[in-house]
Amino acid sequence: MNSFKLTILAAGHPFFTGESISVIFPTLDGQYGIMANHTNLVAGIVPGTLIVRSPDGVEHLAAVSRGIIKVEDNEVLLLVDSIERPEDIDENLAKQALEDAQERLLQKRSLAEYRGAEAQLARSISRLRVKQGHSTDF
Repeated sequence: MNSFKLTILAAGHPFFTGESISVIFPTLDGQYGIMANHTNLVAGIVPGTLIVRSPDGVEHLAAVSRGIIKVEDNEVLLLVDSIERPEDIDENLAKQALEDAQERLLQKRSLAEYRGAEAQLARSISRLRVKQGHSTDF
């Protein structure tokens, strides 16, 4: 199968660099997929589940926060604020963050605080989904 070079950078540290045959990432319009020789693209990423398929066919999951992706000349660069492997997620802390975000959404606050609570809720949900999925290493 054809592959492409994938580089994933989180704020402050590199996360992954290597060959991939596909990457699926969350956008405002739903999940979007990239395969080898994809047309050039720049897109926004929202909190959710990132799925990377390696050349050996294994799927790797990670929880991502907001960011951007750039596809150019069969190379993909993914820049995100944060990214976590399933084994790095503390399920109890993620559940607590989810409950906190839900409580903050119910309180009458400013629009900025409401948007912050929405972002925290989305990140918490994606972290729990990834944690409860299979945990394979990048």
